[in-house]
Amino acid sequence: MSAWNLPNMLSLSRVFLAPLVMLFLTLRGQFGNVFGQPVGDVLAGLVFLLAALTDTADGYIARKKGIVTNLGKFIDPLADKILVTAALIALVELHRLSAWMVVVIVAREFIVTGLRMVAAAEGIVIAASKGGKAKTVSQIVAIGLLIFNLPGGTVAMWVAMILTVWSGMDYLLKCKDMLAGSGKTSGGTPS
Repeated sequence: MSAWNLPNMLSLSRVFLAPLVMLFLTLRGQFGNVFGQPVGDVLAGLVFLLAALTDTADGYIARKKGIVTNLGKFIDPLADKILVTAALIALVELHRLSAWMVVVIVAREFIVTGLRMVAAAEGIVIAASKGGKAKTVSQIVAIGLLIFNLPGGTVAMWVAMILTVWSGMDYLLKCKDMLAGSGKTSGGTPS
């Protein structure tokens, strides 16, 4: 089975779409307006939503066709983090989001990734949990609202922040035994 299958190509597409989101957002005033919004915001929002849809599609196709690969396990979460981080940084530049919120989100991702690396070295696989999936969906919704500069974006980002911190703490608590050196998790599969 080739590592360069459709799900992996969809995941990889998010890596290349992330800079487009940033470009359109930061050049937003250069294209004029459509529907009362800067064209750059609309283009960035559409590209972001397309990229977010590839995240749903790649996982569905990989599971349905039974073509889960190590490359896919690596690139899928990495592509998600690149897309989200790129959008968050652009939103800070536009003063639609506070930088401290981005630091919290990115710090959580570094911590979780580090814990997963330690777990993998111990032969422990930590799969995504419902909390981690809810965190991801809430971030996508909040970022989408902020990109399109729609009402409710700030509230949605606060919800995303709470879920981000909660799922990160859940992850740490479930990995406390592993971190203490016993090589075990406290149960469950955090994200």
